[in-house]
Amino acid sequence: MMPTQRLLREGRLRPRERELPRIRSMLKSAEMNARIATGMPITGETSTLIFREVYESIRQLGDARWWLAGYEPRDHEASIEALQDADVKEKVLLHRLSRFKRIRHDINYRGFLANEAQAREIAEFWGLCGKEILGQLQKEVK
Repeated sequence: MMPTQRLLREGRLRPRERELPRIRSMLKSAEMNARIATGMPITGETSTLIFREVYESIRQLGDARWWLAGYEPRDHEASIEALQDADVKEKVLLHRLSRFKRIRHDINYRGFLANEAQAREIAEFWGLCGKEILGQLQKEVK
């Protein structure tokens, strides 16, 4: 169960209307960006871009999950928390989400560069979990 009440108390969520066109757009953007990013060859030069774009797609899945529930997340942590209890086959991989968030923060705010292993790991996560969550959310907005 998503931590709705706690996040509302902390001001990290706010109630919103379920805007299905917005949610569909988020899901389309997440799918397209992840498909393009994971289709790139992973090299030292592309690793940071791949990591950042796939992370953004994962975050958008969390945003979409909150919007479907009638809330707008106000930070990345709330978006990522929305996915922690996702019903996916590879549930153990969901434990990587908070680490992905920290790596993305280091990339964006500390000048960190993702390495090839990190880019492969997040691309693998997308293939094993992201696509499955995307499919579930797409069914909910039909």
